[in-house]
Amino acid sequence: MSRSSKPHEIVERALGLSSADGCVVIADEHSSANLRWAGNALTTNGVTRGRTLTVIATVDGAEGTASGVVSRSGVTSDELETLVRAAEHAARTSHPAEDAQPLVAGRAADPGFTEGPAETSSSVFAEFAPALGEAFARARSGGRELYGFANHEMTSTYLGTSTGLRLRHDQPNGTLELNAKSPDMSRSAWTGRTTRDFRDVDPGALDTELAQRLAWAKRRVELPAGRYETLLPPTAVADLLIYQLWSSTARDAAEGRTVFSRPGGGTRVGETLSPLPLTLRSDPHEPGLESAPFVIAHSSGDSASVFDNGLPLPRTDWVRDGKLEHLVTTRHSAGLTGLPVAPGTGNLILDGGDGRSLAEMVAATERGLLLTCLWYIREVDPATLLLTGLTRDGVYLVENGEVTGAVNNFRFNESPVDLLSRAAEAGRTERTLPREWGDWFTRAAMPALRVPDFNMSSISQGV
Repeated sequence: MSRSSKPHEIVERALGLSSADGCVVIADEHSSANLRWAGNALTTNGVTRGRTLTVIATVDGAEGTASGVVSRSGVTSDELETLVRAAEHAARTSHPAEDAQPLVAGRAADPGFTEGPAETSSSVFAEFAPALGEAFARARSGGRELYGFANHEMTSTYLGTSTGLRLRHDQPNGTLELNAKSPDMSRSAWTGRTTRDFRDVDPGALDTELAQRLAWAKRRVELPAGRYETLLPPTAVADLLIYQLWSSTARDAAEGRTVFSRPGGGTRVGETLSPLPLTLRSDPHEPGLESAPFVIAHSSGDSASVFDNGLPLPRTDWVRDGKLEHLVTTRHSAGLTGLPVAPGTGNLILDGGDGRSLAEMVAATERGLLLTCLWYIREVDPATLLLTGLTRDGVYLVENGEVTGAVNNFRFNESPVDLLSRAAEAGRTERTLPREWGDWFTRAAMPALRVPDFNMSSISQGV
């Protein structure tokens, strides 16, 4: 379909073509701009544009309501009816949908629904790129090599339904990953940032941070596997708790399949997970981490239902003052479990710590480890949410309040739920980029955590 076709017009036309009992149309307009660099020099840059159209048809039958979902990119004007008919055919040839619910009722149309999509461009880097060049020069003079990638995306989503919903959301999403390496590649340090527009990212400050970490690594200490007092930085905490959120669907818990299942039946909602007054929450209106304030579901699964498209998303406290308050539910799974409706939201925040910075937490450490980040995280046991993974780009030894060197990397085995119960301190909450899950989930704010006995189960040979 021609890019000159306005997204709201495409949605209206697809709805008009529908002959199903119900219809949901989602038009996603994508644009992105990126920079890549290596060895203190820019290597590539690019800008992309694209459109994806999703049609969800629902068909009522004697045994229930079936749904059919078809999603395609690059749909031409002549292909629009074919797409609608394909969704209807999928619905008419499917069994009744287990998650069937009445489509969300219409309300006042979003005033921006008929406006053109928001777009990003290389201009988003207008201030960042010159500052990055200055960081290259500093790194070069300091004997460091910088590698990395900056990416900015804008997605404008237009949601229309046969029940009258007309909603629109613009989602900017920026990420920066920056590596510093010694010339012989024997030492490596990483940092990352999440941003809406790159105006709050300072490459010079990040280079200074990485230079300090490379300096720490000039002294090398070999340590055996074991349990160590460990400071987990916000990025590592985010990776662990995002996985916890993804694993917290109410139906699986009620059916006895997860760490949130209560022995003997039911869920652990209401139980205390942490002695610290921590609150794990999602809020689409969180400043700097804003996300869609309504459900956008392109498919149905354990944590989302296409029938819930357009459902308003309020703030949800998953854990409040250390106590488990909510599990992820659709309207369907809420009905099955008797729990409140609580769909997943596009950000995650942990707060309730003592406000100390990571540097202040290091200064208060007699002996322990300071991590940079985690990667290659995989689930070992869903019943306990035991995860395994590796440390990466710097594990540092802290002695008497100072970093005294770098140690070898480890494989870890830990459950984020268990970590919350054992954490001795949480610091200041700050926006952070999850290293492992940054391709799927970027809007997070976490404190550093002090864990007195983090399980480094074996030595890893990675850098």
